[in-house]
Amino acid sequence: MAALARFITKNKLSKLTVTGQILLPDSASCLSVKAFLEMCGLKYSVVLRNNAEHMSPSGKVPFIQIGPFLISEFEPIIGFVNTKGFHLSANLDDTERAEMRAYMALVDNILVNAEHYISWCDATVLQTVTKPRYGSPYPWPLNKLVPLKKWYEETSRLKALGWSQKTLSEVCEEVQTCCQALSERLDKNNFFFGNRPTELDALVFGHLFTILTTPMPVNKLAEIVKNFDNLVHFCARIEQQYFSATEAS
Repeated sequence: MAALARFITKNKLSKLTVTGQILLPDSASCLSVKAFLEMCGLKYSVVLRNNAEHMSPSGKVPFIQIGPFLISEFEPIIGFVNTKGFHLSANLDDTERAEMRAYMALVDNILVNAEHYISWCDATVLQTVTKPRYGSPYPWPLNKLVPLKKWYEETSRLKALGWSQKTLSEVCEEVQTCCQALSERLDKNNFFFGNRPTELDALVFGHLFTILTTPMPVNKLAEIVKNFDNLVHFCARIEQQYFSATEAS
């Protein structure tokens, strides 16, 4: 579903927009940004948009609009919110901040690519979920042609990254390694760094929670995450603490 998140920063109204016909990767990215805004204490509301990808300056969701400016995707949105005086990782030293960035890169390089792989390279998911959902806003024959164009773009990008050639088992091994590293870093703590959430907590929650809760005909990724009790409990805590009055989706 699309969302328009609004929050007040220094008396300026900002808007966070995500796409309709939402797929697993975009849903995870949008939830990560919503979690980040919640952790910053910024209020928002939700509105539907089907053409958010075409409105976004990078062609990706979510994006923030404030006045004439559009800022899209997780990292740039963090940078923008930081300029408004909200810094989740302000208490970290340089070494901790570098370590946090390394784990964020791990999530981007593995979990995000795995989500795209499942959505666009797995034949079952592609035919039963991705193509019907992505083409749903369009009449025939656009409902067939638009997903086909997007499939070509996605598989070309994954091929350039060396992911489209992987087998599902190899993708699962990558996700297992990523979750193992995150689980070891989290250990028995409530958050990844100290006693307060950082951008990493928002990013990890968005992707793991979406993987765990999105119904899919191929549930391999969720099965892997469920093997790490502390990551599952982490997701439950974040949902309870920041989304107890709303739906984390």
